Amino acid sequence: MNEDLRTFYSWVKAAREQLFTWAASLPAEVYTRKSPDFAYGSLRNVQAHIADCYLVWVGTCGLQQTERPFDTSAAQDVAGMRRVYAQLDQMLERAFEQFTQPDEPMDIQFRNEMLQVTQRWLILHPITHEFHHKGQMLTMGRMLGWPYPPGPDTDLALPISGNAD
Repeated sequence: MNEDLRTFYSWVKAAREQLFTWAASLPAEVYTRKSPDFAYGSLRNVQAHIADCYLVWVGTCGLQQTERPFDTSAAQDVAGMRRVYAQLDQMLERAFEQFTQPDEPMDIQFRNEMLQVTQRWLILHPITHEFHHKGQMLTMGRMLGWPYPPGPDTDLALPISGNAD
């Protein structure tokens, strides 16, 4: 697989960690508080939805896994969700090893339609989806009275080494 995708995903994980650090600072009841005004109902549920997106596109469609390797509904707190994402990272690592034709078009069945995608798209779509929902989570946090603190933005996928090539 293209090493650029593996490198970019390492930056995604670093940006994700900033959100996890913030979420871990929240009272548990804030992380799981449900509101009908929120996408997916709660901060916890948004993170579960993001993980499920990776599972569908990378796991089911890309790696052709027939069983879910982990259950997002079992993670009811930030520590549990971190464990889910650690398993997700392992699944992405398998994809980086097994996806050897990143730009070769392939047909996949999604719901009731056939889609033509690439292995690269199967990785990049859940990443862009994650960043979309992280913005929602920050808005939800502000609405709950727990804004994300000043500092590095969660939408910056910065090179870990600090070198912008």
